[in-house]
Amino acid sequence: MATEKKYNLIHDCATGEESLVEYTPEEYEQSAAQAAIFAEQLAAEEAAAEALAALKASARAKLVAGEPLTEEEAATLVV
Repeated sequence: MATEKKYNLIHDCATGEESLVEYTPEEYEQSAAQAAIFAEQLAAEEAAAEALAALKASARAKLVAGEPLTEEEAATLVV
């Protein structure tokens, strides 16, 4: 499997020198795996935020219409 080259920027605080060091194949794979995990977590957080926004909108609409709220809807309004 061909992978594009990735580099770590290494900064030596004592000397101020900077250098680029190519990732090892293991580091590259780990970086890719961490990126995939981050993307999954971000998608889950966005989905949860959208679900909460929809729940709040539903609760507001029911309040305006004078309809009873579900317990979950009421919990979104109580801080």
